[in-house]
Amino acid sequence: MKAITVKQPGGADQLQIVAHAKPIPKDRELLIKVRSAAVNRTDIVNRESKSRYLQNPILGVEVAGIVEQAGANAKTPIGTRVMGLVNGGGYAEYAVMPDDRAMVIPENLSFEEAAAIPEVFLTAYQTLFWIGQLHADETVLIHAGGSGVGTATIQLAKQIGQANVITTAGSTQKLEFCRSLGADVCVNYKEQHFDEEVLHATNHQGVDLILDFIGASYWEKNLASMKVDGRWVLIGVLGGAKIEAVNLMELMSKRIQLTGTLLTPRSDAYKAALTSEFSSKTLEYFRNNRLRPIVDHVFPFDEIRQAHEHMEHNKNIGKIILKVD
Repeated sequence: MKAITVKQPGGADQLQIVAHAKPIPKDRELLIKVRSAAVNRTDIVNRESKSRYLQNPILGVEVAGIVEQAGANAKTPIGTRVMGLVNGGGYAEYAVMPDDRAMVIPENLSFEEAAAIPEVFLTAYQTLFWIGQLHADETVLIHAGGSGVGTATIQLAKQIGQANVITTAGSTQKLEFCRSLGADVCVNYKEQHFDEEVLHATNHQGVDLILDFIGASYWEKNLASMKVDGRWVLIGVLGGAKIEAVNLMELMSKRIQLTGTLLTPRSDAYKAALTSEFSSKTLEYFRNNRLRPIVDHVFPFDEIRQAHEHMEHNKNIGKIILKVD
């Protein structure tokens, strides 16, 4: 089968299409004929780093396709259209997926749309509800609103969480799109001080929850934006991972709960439990279009370098999809 691997840690020019052995499903695993996969920041981190999240030499952590073969004790029927997380190996014609992570694709969604769901929506769901403990009528600040996770989080916060949403993005186009997804207040971080806009929108109380993809460069403004007893979930470090000076009293005085998380390195059991709850709570919303996957661009399999560069240049609104078949 054809698969995409990395020659050596580095830029998008290190990506290569190779011939690779077709995987064999083990106990409680499914062999998926991959129709579409999605590009994630995790893939870029794995491409650039010698110490990778996953042992699989083939990149890609989410796919949509058709079950072609089932290992012993797997329950999903052969021929079922499924989407879900894989432990690497998604950038290939075939991938192995744990049976308890396979979600049946709603009939109204294409394979490209389905591939845009697992990583971002599961990340958004666990961040909002499992970690962030979002409740109805609370206010959440979502950074990088035009990103894949951002567009998913805005929708879940409004449709499932019934929350008030403030989001940041770097262009009028992205902010208008965020508003179309349900964001109540949209802030252009290139032209406005988002902490000032947050305080203005919340009557100087601050937000109950922050979903932070940025990290170090937003530290002070996030602190200023936070409500007393607020929750702050760090899920990315696009703005740097190191802060020169941190006054812990600022966290203590507001009684802030600061949690860091990553989904890809989580255990199989955690991902299975998250997938199960997410499916039970949200798939009907996808069927009736109250939730929708946001596809920015679909790249052919042999344009994987361009797909990675598109993400690195922050051009996308929503997900970047790789069409495998």
